[in-house]
Amino acid sequence: MKDLSVDDVSTLYPQVGPYFSDGHRRVDYVLAYHIQKSVNIRRRSSRFSDNNFIQGLRRSLSMRSSRAPLQPKEDPEIAAQEQRTNYHEDDKRFRREEFEENLLETGLELERDERCKIPGIGFLKIHAPWNVLCQEAELMKLKMPTKKVLHPTTIRLFIHKVTAPLHPKVDANRQDSIKSLSHPFSREKQHLTRCTRAKYSMGETWHIFYFDIQVNSFHWITSLLANGVYSSAYPLHDGDITEANAESNDRKLLYEEWASYSVFYKYQPIGLIRKYFGEKVGLYFAWLGVYTQMLIPAAIVGVIVFLYGCATVDDNIPSMEICDSRNNITMCPLCDRACSYWKLVTACGTARASHLFDNPATVFFSIFMALWAVLFMEHWKRRQMRLNYIWDLTGLGEEEKDHNRAEYEFRVMQKTMRLEHSTPKILVTFAIVFGVILYRISIKAALHVSTYPTARSNIRATVKTTAAIINLIIIIILDEIYAAIARFLTNLEVPKTDKSFEERLIFKTFILKFVNAFTPIVYLAFFRGRLVGRPGNYLYVVGSYRMEECAHAGCLMELCIQLCITMLGKQLIQNNLFEIGIPKLKKLLRKRKSELDCKEEEELSKTLQRHEKDHLLGPFNSLNPEYMEMIIQFGMVTLFVASFPLAPLFALLNNIIEIRLDAKKFIMELRRPIAARAKDIGIWYNLLRGLSKVAVIVNAFVISFTSDFIPRLVYQYMYSPDGTMHGFVNHTLSYFNVSDFQPNTDPLQPMHLGYKVEICRYKDYREPPWSSTPYELSKEFWAILAARLAFVIVFQNVVMLMSDFVDWLIPDIPKDISLQIHKEKILMVELFMKEEQVKRLAARDHHYQDNCTLPLSVPQSPPQARSRPISHTNCC
Repeated sequence: MKDLSVDDVSTLYPQVGPYFSDGHRRVDYVLAYHIQKSVNIRRRSSRFSDNNFIQGLRRSLSMRSSRAPLQPKEDPEIAAQEQRTNYHEDDKRFRREEFEENLLETGLELERDERCKIPGIGFLKIHAPWNVLCQEAELMKLKMPTKKVLHPTTIRLFIHKVTAPLHPKVDANRQDSIKSLSHPFSREKQHLTRCTRAKYSMGETWHIFYFDIQVNSFHWITSLLANGVYSSAYPLHDGDITEANAESNDRKLLYEEWASYSVFYKYQPIGLIRKYFGEKVGLYFAWLGVYTQMLIPAAIVGVIVFLYGCATVDDNIPSMEICDSRNNITMCPLCDRACSYWKLVTACGTARASHLFDNPATVFFSIFMALWAVLFMEHWKRRQMRLNYIWDLTGLGEEEKDHNRAEYEFRVMQKTMRLEHSTPKILVTFAIVFGVILYRISIKAALHVSTYPTARSNIRATVKTTAAIINLIIIIILDEIYAAIARFLTNLEVPKTDKSFEERLIFKTFILKFVNAFTPIVYLAFFRGRLVGRPGNYLYVVGSYRMEECAHAGCLMELCIQLCITMLGKQLIQNNLFEIGIPKLKKLLRKRKSELDCKEEEELSKTLQRHEKDHLLGPFNSLNPEYMEMIIQFGMVTLFVASFPLAPLFALLNNIIEIRLDAKKFIMELRRPIAARAKDIGIWYNLLRGLSKVAVIVNAFVISFTSDFIPRLVYQYMYSPDGTMHGFVNHTLSYFNVSDFQPNTDPLQPMHLGYKVEICRYKDYREPPWSSTPYELSKEFWAILAARLAFVIVFQNVVMLMSDFVDWLIPDIPKDISLQIHKEKILMVELFMKEEQVKRLAARDHHYQDNCTLPLSVPQSPPQARSRPISHTNCC
């Protein structure tokens, strides 16, 4: 019987699902490659013979010899280019044939499709038979569920019943409450498992298949993809989700119960996500879900702190003194020449707004967020351990081995490169921040000399907002540049294994993007207003540019504006808008590149095979960008939360949208990712833990040096005559004699306020001009500095001690999981003992029947007792 070709079988089985042309064998993986249009390559059947390489060589030579006399005279350069192109295409084809022969030797079944509806693209469909899956699963010691079911505790069942309305309507969600006893797969004990070809998830099938290729093949798929032998490689999605009459499948179920915005209040179907995408993707969305849930109490407390500031703003004595026009305090100019004297009462709005974020409640919120970060890490460790137990990943670290990268040996052989450091790249960020500082100074001076009264009245708000927007635009642009730089630097190091490559790439990308995002914020929090000098002796940069000062209420308000714009801008533009717009743009470009216009696409969309439809989707690269944006957001939430208590609320709202947006992207916009196995989130956990530790120190310095919390305490308990905050504003202002201005630095319009100014005030703790040591730092300055440093030490140690206590108090492994693991070991021993007992009884019965062959007319004797030995004489 001859083999059927693709077209012959497709006429018998007109099926467009993820199957071979016979309609029965499921496509487990697809390799796509480019077809050279100028060479008419004969289509091959679904079976491959042993002499394919020789036949391909003869066919190529015959095509070249038959084509040569018919070709007209052409330009020698064009002919040489075509010859080189044909040579490379033939070389790729020969390498494909060699690789495909290796796949056949492993027992995989292949089918080629070169007459698809996408011009210039051929597909190789791969199917893993049942015997191959069993063989490799046994070699990998892959744990498979047995027929023994472990029921959850009564408390877990009660909680699950109470929260039933929040659970998605998927069968896979039962895996969180009901677990089967699992054991490493063995073909001898296959009858004990509930494992069939249909029950293998695509994640398990692909993991076994990829392991099979890594062990038994001479070439790596990644190497062939890098060299252009294959253009893409991907497993297939289950089926369509947009058609009304589409069959029910896991992809459609995920679209309805996970990717829809109408189910934003429900838990994610983590069990089904893991089944469809694999453990690595499942752990990411499980971590994102835990992070989003933990943001709920943080957002509630942050809103309460903000409302407390709003409720007490009218009772805040320092802001009342600033807003009181009767004080008649004249302040020194904010810049040289162009700026004039001004009244402190004009800073009333800024002082009242600063109190919303600079009040005693922010200290409590900083301590709360430090403990929140520890609770979040502990909660995730427990959740991760529970998932490891449910997904049978507890022994994955010992079973899995990291394989060498495909490019490692090739790059080592040709490594003639010089190492570069990322320091010059990071210096670009500092240079840009310095440029924004100059922008602030120059724009402020320009607005001061402006003839428009509106511009002069809103100088601070204009400079703050525009500078923050410029920083945001630069951060977004540099993020993309730094990602490419991090990959380039990692490639220079030539890491040996995939795990090493990924960890080094993540660390470099994190450092560059972290510095890029937080450098402007660190400048506002700790440097602006401190490297200024004093009237008559200011600090200048780049010649005549005077360093900018903070407002009288401090730089906390500007820090809040920068955090708000950066956080909202990155989430709205970079995370959400880019995730929607860029994939759609790439998809449009791929469609144009595939030479399909909109009308042709609409006509062919209903007839395209599953592997053809998935080829039009975007490739899945990695989860690193998804993790990275969440890690940067975690830094925004924890590091400077003392200056922006609404950060957890904005992060919560963003993540609610982010989960559904990522779900829709994974299901509709991207090809199905390779189902990689993992038992944890890897290096990301270490980065989170490091950020939570750094957040304690950063918030301690923000409260001590950026806000006025410590100066207010020192004044109230050391210098206030009545123990209240009355007189605090006057206590923070020093005196300056205007006759002590340096030449060409005094205001051009000294009579701007309508009277001659002889003494002006500025915010600092310095001796007055009439003292014996004029303009020197006063004793109040040193007392406040000592209090600030003492607060940093006390705050850091107390919060760290509380965090370590919480870490010690909460066990990493839930108690019920520990009991279940112990119970599972006992049940496993009992199961195998029972199975051995059944085997012995079956063998004894078989031996008994072989030796007791009685005539049909003779009735059989009753069975003997188990304790009584069987006698052959009695049988006969």
